[in-house]
Amino acid sequence: MAGASLPKIDWSQMELSPFQKNFYTELDTVKNKPQKEIDDFRNEHQIIIRSSFAPRPIFNFEEANFPSYILEQLTSKFKNPSPIQSQGWPAAMSGLDVIGIAQTGSGKTISFLLPGFVHINAQAPLKMGDGPIMVVLAPTRELAVQIQDECQKFCKGAKIYSTVVYGGTDKWPQKRELQRGNHIVVATPGRLLDFLEMGVINLKRVTYLVLDEADRMLDMGFEPQIRRIVSQIRPDRQTLMWSATWPREVQKLALEFCKEKPVHIVIGNNDLAVNLRIKQNVEVVDNVMKQYRIGKVLEEIKASGEVGKTLIFTQTKKGADGLVDQLAREGYHAVSIHGDKTQGQRDYIMRLFKTGRCNILVATDLAARGLDVADIKFVINYDFPGQLEDYIHRVGRTGRAGREGISYTFFTREDWKHAYKLIDILEETRQKVPDDLYRIARRPIPKAGYVPQPRKYEPEVIVRPTHTRLDA
Repeated sequence: MAGASLPKIDWSQMELSPFQKNFYTELDTVKNKPQKEIDDFRNEHQIIIRSSFAPRPIFNFEEANFPSYILEQLTSKFKNPSPIQSQGWPAAMSGLDVIGIAQTGSGKTISFLLPGFVHINAQAPLKMGDGPIMVVLAPTRELAVQIQDECQKFCKGAKIYSTVVYGGTDKWPQKRELQRGNHIVVATPGRLLDFLEMGVINLKRVTYLVLDEADRMLDMGFEPQIRRIVSQIRPDRQTLMWSATWPREVQKLALEFCKEKPVHIVIGNNDLAVNLRIKQNVEVVDNVMKQYRIGKVLEEIKASGEVGKTLIFTQTKKGADGLVDQLAREGYHAVSIHGDKTQGQRDYIMRLFKTGRCNILVATDLAARGLDVADIKFVINYDFPGQLEDYIHRVGRTGRAGREGISYTFFTREDWKHAYKLIDILEETRQKVPDDLYRIARRPIPKAGYVPQPRKYEPEVIVRPTHTRLDA
């Protein structure tokens, strides 16, 4: 198993150099805001604090108190911080461990990157043979590359070097990049373990650790690899965990890996975070009808005059290729991406899609996370996913970076076990629920004029386990 040959480090026997991680100075404009104004801001933006403490949110970029090289970039590209940034930046800049639960496309990448840049520039310079100061773990090659792209936008001004390593491609160019020395390494778990075992890199200087899309990494079976990686990182690090959902497995990991009392921030719902800017259309159909309805939906999209790309999800590789063939017969140019495609084929297909040479992409859940194409306007769930978390991530491919999005979902009676929770998701985001979906879930059909109310959550203090930490 990857990482099995790594030496076990007894951190209690090592003398660790002290490092600084609290860089946040709360401005008077934030400190003097009435508590009601803070509460109203959190309510308006659905910011829920599920820990005993969190710094006050900031309302604009200037209140974050970032260095000028960051502030200039932010104000030139964006108008205001997103909700997760407003609450997450003060916590991360304060050196606190952070658990962030937010929908895809909410700006969480910038939430953890920018405090990381400030953290890095406050540490002693890297010496020959030193490993990185910041490590970001991501579940897929696509997401890792996306994070690296965001890094590059700020690296020059910050005088910071970053690189990305991932599987499915030649190791040697990545090895040369690592040997050059980098402040930031963005990686998928398996490839990072390969380089650790090869002795190409060490993590003894890492003081800022990020686990992005932790739920997806656990779904993909990366927990053993993550544990081996974390065992190589000093235990007094700052840890930030980001996820779109909050299953028990992620909760357990957070309790073990977060050394200090973590600030637990939720944007929306603690269970399933849904982007409120996405209009969700759900149709109850049979499997034969789906073949007819997909063409009609694409006709409706074309007739609407809406501009943007369309991403269609299927459950199987065979289904993705078959749907591309069907759409071709109906006059639509579409391409497919799935696990049987080589890395070169996937890169080529994504170039076609991103550049607009082909505006319809059919994908399995390989593309549900980490695929970041700014102008995806429509998502179609041709096949309903095997779990509700994947529905959230699929739909979250649209409505990104403050834009509006539209999703269409074909739901069959074979998907009955997901009906009840899907209704909860639709109701909480004020979407229309088909009567047939209520019938499948055996729930009463609401009377005319019924307006569902979002569930309210009380603050929750995370209770730390009493057993010995597994990564210490």
